[in-house]
Amino acid sequence: MQKGFPDAEVFETGKTKLNSPIIFAGFVGAGLVGPLSINHIIEQLEMKEIGVMRSKYLPPSTVFIRGRLRHPFRFYSNKKGTICAIICEITLRMEGLYTIVSSILDWAAEKGSKEIVILDGVASDEHDDKAYCAAEEDLVRTMADADISLIPQGFITGIPGGILNECLVREIQGLTLLAKANKVDPDPAAASTLIQAINRFYQMDIDVGDLLKERDRLHEDFTELSQKYVEHREELSGMYM
Repeated sequence: MQKGFPDAEVFETGKTKLNSPIIFAGFVGAGLVGPLSINHIIEQLEMKEIGVMRSKYLPPSTVFIRGRLRHPFRFYSNKKGTICAIICEITLRMEGLYTIVSSILDWAAEKGSKEIVILDGVASDEHDDKAYCAAEEDLVRTMADADISLIPQGFITGIPGGILNECLVREIQGLTLLAKANKVDPDPAAASTLIQAINRFYQMDIDVGDLLKERDRLHEDFTELSQKYVEHREELSGMYM
């Protein structure tokens, strides 16, 4: 039996053969756009949990919604093993962040993944129904054809920034899709905008109707997490323009 917690490892809880999957990831940020988007993708694609992140750098927290306990940092796959999702529903400290980032990208490389897409929100007073991107130059031009605008300048912090930086020196393409989102409350509309952008660019068909209909439930379920983000947003992941 292993003693103590590892620095960081993806502990696989389910056996699914992965086929060079594209990976979508969402972390705590403005409007909780990342977790809301990823959670909806998981539900709509009927994805199965395949692993969790174990790390001594994660806060000793667990998540429960409607009485059900679940690990706060989870990995999923669709049945074909062609799409994976990473969702983190806790705020992360800066300490050990590079170790966690390296563990994620080592796992992605082991599974043959060539692309990781981070979904995130940009704190704003008003959502504008537009999706934005930050990626390497060739990909930005291609995304413009799918009505996804580039962000001219800014910086991305926290684990999204760490992942994107590391992708630049590894053989995996990293990009982020962003939407302007509520500064304080969970923002399903912004999450919906990103999923619709994914549908256009990746030729997918993920329905967003339930995401918008269940605004009140999502607000109730995720309000506490959103408040924690607001309290610590200067230390957490996010996009600043």
